[in-house]
Amino acid sequence: MMTDPIADMFSRIRNALMVKKKEVVIEPVSKLKRAILEILKKEGFIEDFVFVENPPGHKFIVKLKYYNGIPAIQGIERVSKPGRRIYVKKNEIPWVKSGLGIAILSTSKGVVTDKEARKLGVGGELIGYIW
Repeated sequence: MMTDPIADMFSRIRNALMVKKKEVVIEPVSKLKRAILEILKKEGFIEDFVFVENPPGHKFIVKLKYYNGIPAIQGIERVSKPGRRIYVKKNEIPWVKSGLGIAILSTSKGVVTDKEARKLGVGGELIGYIW
């Protein structure tokens, strides 16, 4: 049993980047993981991801992005954990690396980046930071 699947996904991505893998397998799948991967793709941190259906279970195959051998993701960190949830109000949304990184929030409007949350005027659970 896995207690924090989002932290597991972040760790798999971090570990794959450290050994310069081209892709990483994320399993089991969930709607929240899909939303986070869509944000990473839209913001340019990963090249693409593919949903694969196979008989024992489903998985995502994430293609990682590099620039001249340097990973596009320099850091990925889980903030809100199952034992300690972190919520922020709309005027308390943090800036990650002075705006160079993104914060991912789960809001009433869906899973969004910190910039989108400020534009929508909503706060929510702070899932993690990526820079």
